[in-house]
Amino acid sequence: MRLHRLLNPRSIAFVGGRECAVAIERTRALGFDGEIFAINPKRSELAGLKTLASVDDIDGSPDAAFIALPRDATPEVVRALRARNGGGAVIYAAGFAETGARDLQESLLAAADGMPLLGPNCYGFVNALSRVALWPDEHGLAPVERGVAIVTQSGNIGCNITMLQRGLPLAALLTLGNQADVDVAGALADLVLDPRITAIGLHIEGLRDVSAFAAAAALANQRKKPVVVLKTGRSPQGARITMSHTASLAGADRLCDALFERYGVARVPTLSSLIETLKLLHLGGPLEGRRLLSLSCSGGEAALIADLAPAHGLEFPPFSATAASRVAATLNDLVTIDNPLDYHTFIWGHQDKLTATFGAALGGGFDAGLLILDTPTHPAMKADSWRLTARAFAEAQRQTGARAAIIASLPEGMPPALAEELSAAGIAPLIGIEDALQALAAAATIGEHHARGLDTPEFLPLEDLEPPLQGDRVVESLRERAAKVLLAAHGLDIPPSVECRIDDAAAVAERLGFPIAIKIANETIAHKSDVGGVALSLRTAAAVNEAAAGMAKLGDRVLVERMIEGAVTELIVGVVRDPQFGLALLVGTGGVLAELMTDTVTLLLPTRREEIERRVRQLKVWRLVQGFRGRKADEQAVLRAIENIAAFALAHRDRLEELDVNPLLALPDRAVAVDALIKIRKTSTDKTT
Repeated sequence: MRLHRLLNPRSIAFVGGRECAVAIERTRALGFDGEIFAINPKRSELAGLKTLASVDDIDGSPDAAFIALPRDATPEVVRALRARNGGGAVIYAAGFAETGARDLQESLLAAADGMPLLGPNCYGFVNALSRVALWPDEHGLAPVERGVAIVTQSGNIGCNITMLQRGLPLAALLTLGNQADVDVAGALADLVLDPRITAIGLHIEGLRDVSAFAAAAALANQRKKPVVVLKTGRSPQGARITMSHTASLAGADRLCDALFERYGVARVPTLSSLIETLKLLHLGGPLEGRRLLSLSCSGGEAALIADLAPAHGLEFPPFSATAASRVAATLNDLVTIDNPLDYHTFIWGHQDKLTATFGAALGGGFDAGLLILDTPTHPAMKADSWRLTARAFAEAQRQTGARAAIIASLPEGMPPALAEELSAAGIAPLIGIEDALQALAAAATIGEHHARGLDTPEFLPLEDLEPPLQGDRVVESLRERAAKVLLAAHGLDIPPSVECRIDDAAAVAERLGFPIAIKIANETIAHKSDVGGVALSLRTAAAVNEAAAGMAKLGDRVLVERMIEGAVTELIVGVVRDPQFGLALLVGTGGVLAELMTDTVTLLLPTRREEIERRVRQLKVWRLVQGFRGRKADEQAVLRAIENIAAFALAHRDRLEELDVNPLLALPDRAVAVDALIKIRKTSTDKTT
């Protein structure tokens, strides 16, 4: 636990002026009872404390320090703290690498010499568990014994999070700024080990060290500590010319998704959904499944949540006959028993009747029961009957032990006092139907990952992918037949083919047997079909001659290949190399529709058969592979082909730059790669082939 002393100090040094005075006051207000040192050579006191002239005057080794000095003066103070065996420091000052002053940031790290640093250019942290606030501003955290932790790169977003009044027990908030030393992975690795922290939320803009993050996420998974991520950067960073469909489909953001998916980290799209997810996870942990119950006294709310749920992979299954009978017995004949259930207002204001209905419904065996209830906060309105309804639901939950949440459709519908009351009763007070569904889906995703209980494939460090090569590196695109021959050596099924001069195409076709496909044999052309370099289903020598002659403007050689017919569907299977993530496998809808459909999944390599099979079953195209309207492919053959491509990539991991099998034909009795592109790294010392 590298950050334990810094985050849980018994002695703190505050070095600076106004910001330090604020941080001292915030720390005292939380009830910190350890030793505080105020360092300022120009003041006699700071926040009521007598000051010391320098760090050298401290008696002992401070566990933590908050340094709010001009940037140029900061490294020397860090060096002095390191000399006194300090436990770590928050660097408040800006003007380091974020403004181009990388040398100054490097000098800061050199001065620390391994002592943990948060920042520079950061607000610091508040740890309500240990009653400490190295924080130069207002915050709304209060002492807690257990709760969630949030890590963000943004000081302002961190400040906004401290203003929450949503019933979320926020135990610790860390802002990281430039991440010169402690990054998201380092913070996560330490927070995972604190048993008082129930769930961890991360707001990240990018991952500095993917391997370290993978290790921290794996540790969280081992300890069943839920992790939720809000990552910015989903939008495309701009188009670039690529040789393969795979490279254009497997962007860095999709690789992040693959990393999160592998380690059971749930990704959410908004700050509000991050908060609601953490709240739900704190109050009961991950969900065991996606079967939900919805209760409301409005058909409009019932219809709204029913419409929104499928997009999140959630469902509202009907009551069993027994459960439906029990619920019906608590209501009159005018109420239709369904899920979502509109229980009407006949029992409104009668706590005993509401409790009976809610209890009968919550006992129906769902993974979570939801009550949609907006409680008035408007000063002209009385909220008594709404609070009565909430308390009836809480009592029903207590009696049944069911997982439960109350959802306010609008923020104004969840009074902070009621949110606190519900949280204390173990009921998640969720705000916003869409955000609540995001939270439920995320909790179910984490629960599903934990339930699988599979060993996670080890993340392949970048140094294992890129051993040093002698000479200048160049990337060579192999000709299609050469690429296919390499893949065939790893068990992939390919069609019979011959590369020849255009004039010989017809004769070669007659030897191979019709029907025939011909393609221009020019490895510099990225997408041959776009420029007339592909002709399919040719059934006569004359047709082959005519098609081959039409490609003369593109090159003087063609690939003549036996045409494979009768495919159930087409897939794309590819591999890309990323400087951060290493090798990644992409599988999806193939052929000319690959980039149009973007029906793909991405997996990091190495992977396992179980992971491949689980992920490809998420594809829309996989329904065709499994069977649709009387036609089905050999599913096991397709899976073997995908495994073989992954194995080829790993076997050539030191040199493989890019691989694209598109399409891989899924047939009733086999899977055949009818087009392949391989880009391989070579050096000036390699012989030309």
